[in-house]
Amino acid sequence: MVVIQDGELMEIVEFQHVKPGKGGAFVRTRFKNVLTGRVIEKTFRAGEKMEEARLEEEPCQYLYHDGDLYHFMHRETYEQMVVGENVVGEKANWLKENIEVSIIFHKGKAIELRVPIFIEFRVTKCDPGVQGDRATSGTKPAKLETGVKIQVPLFLNEGAVVKVDTRTGAYIERVG
Repeated sequence: MVVIQDGELMEIVEFQHVKPGKGGAFVRTRFKNVLTGRVIEKTFRAGEKMEEARLEEEPCQYLYHDGDLYHFMHRETYEQMVVGENVVGEKANWLKENIEVSIIFHKGKAIELRVPIFIEFRVTKCDPGVQGDRATSGTKPAKLETGVKIQVPLFLNEGAVVKVDTRTGAYIERVG
């Protein structure tokens, strides 16, 4: 849930309702600032109200990037929109042409980009595995089509298609 706290968009990461034996109940809350990523903790009296932020999620298709601007097309209206690097951030590693993503808006301003959890990428560069090492569960570095480097099993070669978890950057399985 995202709320407006002290004029900033804050995502509730964790909360704990505490009812001490003496005195009134209170809630310990851990917030993460949606725009900066900074985490803070605050304590509130039980029953205290917060303003919920109204966020809109728009389905989009990634087109291309030009410098520090990323171009997307709305899936329903076919309207093109431009999002800055400050919104895309680290998720730029997982963007490839025509991929389906979601852009989160607050009051008409893009605040976050969401990419699918699992995406398939082609391995463009990796060293060959050593024949004797194939029986072990070792890994080697590989470069994907977007330029990001991940660790893959020794049996994979250039041109292989792999499924990657975009939350952690971990290899999941070979697809083709």
